Amino acid sequence: MRTLLRDDDVRFSLVLATVGRTRELANFLAHLTAQSCPRFELVVVDQNQDERLLPVLAEYLARFPIQHLRSATGLSHARNVGLRCTSGNIVAFPDDDCWYPPDLLERVAKVFAANPEFGAVTGRPIDTAFSRFHKVSGAIDKQNLFLRCSSFTMFLRRNVVDAVGQFDEGLGLGSTRGRIAGEETDYLLRALEAGFQLHFDAAIEVFHQETPLLYDGNFNDKARGYNTALGYLLRKHRYSLWYAAKTWIRAFGGMCLSVVSLDLPKARYHANVLAGRVVGYLSQR
Repeated sequence: MRTLLRDDDVRFSLVLATVGRTRELANFLAHLTAQSCPRFELVVVDQNQDERLLPVLAEYLARFPIQHLRSATGLSHARNVGLRCTSGNIVAFPDDDCWYPPDLLERVAKVFAANPEFGAVTGRPIDTAFSRFHKVSGAIDKQNLFLRCSSFTMFLRRNVVDAVGQFDEGLGLGSTRGRIAGEETDYLLRALEAGFQLHFDAAIEVFHQETPLLYDGNFNDKARGYNTALGYLLRKHRYSLWYAAKTWIRAFGGMCLSVVSLDLPKARYHANVLAGRVVGYLSQR
């Protein structure tokens, strides 16, 4: 069902799960204060064991509505805790190390007001880690979603959130099943399966902190975890075996090219990508 809105009817609930970061969160809050659209609430889901966020949040309590919630660790679990406390008709999930340009929420509000058929809108992450993301706007479908979907750039109507429900807590950072990504992809795939129309708008840009690319043990562990999630999603959402096999072939090709060029750290990275994709696809618990 379409939800008709004017620009000034749009009210945002921003669910931000955070752990271990203060400087990055302070940067997000500073940029949030500068938004040209003031119709938002911030729901901070704090997974820290201490009170480090209190002085960071205190500076902004009088500037815009903030709910400070507590949660056990796990990104999807924390977002589910936050979702239960939202009141806006558009819901978003900023990362604690991203930041919004000053007109971002205004842009998003205008897109929803002008397009009542859109159940969700995603934007483009500004971070070299997302360099393969599409740069041309268009509809999101099951085939292109992986290059048009990032959790901190997605905005969903309330009726979509009500229909899709909670995040899968077996996915995302902190997952006990090793699938440390993919929770937002799963969420939007479930929205597509429920019949909602999703749209990617390349003009909606969200900045994200750059991470140095180092092919070390930590990076390989992440690569395996991210791709275990990918393999799991391809099976869960009934992508064809050929579609999954193509992702394995690409990883295997990258591994072989790295071996030939004697770049062993990169070869180990591609091996972890391949192993994650295969294990995730075969493991469906």
